[in-house]
Parts: sequence; structure tokens; C-alpha cells
Amino acid sequence: MSKILIPVDGSEASAAVLKTLPAWLGRLAGAAEIHLINVQHPVGQDVGQFVGHDKLQDFHREEGLKALAAVHAGLAAAGIEASRHVLVGEDAAAVITGFAREQGCDAIFMTTHGRGALAKLFLGSVASEVVRLADVPVTLVK
Repeated sequence: MSKILIPVDGSEASAAVLKTLPAWLGRLAGAAEIHLINVQHPVGQDVGQFVGHDKLQDFHREEGLKALAAVHAGLAAAGIEASRHVLVGEDAAAVITGFAREQGCDAIFMTTHGRGALAKLFLGSVASEVVRLADVPVTLVK
């Protein structure tokens, strides 16, 4: 069984995986285990001083699950099961590729652009960095 990692930032652009993933999965030999991941940027220390650790964890989890919701629902509608993961880290590409290694993923399937002009530049650089850091094939979707 292939393990596929799909990073999602919650933008409309990240939902583009829904257009191509089912057909791509159909070309795989055998079943696939799908992992959706959202990487939350950590809250600054100044906020962390006033908000408890548990509250911050709850906040990140809630925001991450919101970001994953549309893609998760779209996959479910196509009959594709996927597990959801929310992680926190400064370097999204390092978090994504580290998770792929830890989970033994065989491939990463992700979009190249995220939210807004500045975020597009950021996610574009995240996608490029994932390609550079990954030990497994990375498929980029426009």
C-alpha cells in the first residue's frame, strides 16, 4: 500500500488537488493511504506568555482542521479516506518532509500556490523547498 502525503494550507488553490488526485490514485498499483497535513505557524512568544499551552494547542488544532476541511470533504465525496494531521513549525517545508519520513510516505502531492500574492510567493518557496528536501517523489499541482 502506498502512503501519500498531501500538504494543505486551506486556500482555494490547495483544493486543486481534488481535480487531479483521484485520477492519479487510479494509476497506482494497489490501495493508497492518504495523509492530509496542515502546518500552523507558531504563535509568537509575546502571545504565548499570556495564553496557556493547552489553549495554544487547541487553537492550532482548530485552525488546522478548518484548513483541511474542504480537501478532506472533497476526498470523502470521491470515496477516498484520508487521515488529518495538524503540526506546528516555523519551517513548513522541513515539517512536511520530516513528517513524510516519520510516516514512511512514498510520495508527496501538493499545490504550488496558496493564499494571496505574498502567500503565493511563500507557498511557492515552500513547494520548491519540499522538492529539494524530500526523500520521495513530489508531484506539484497548479
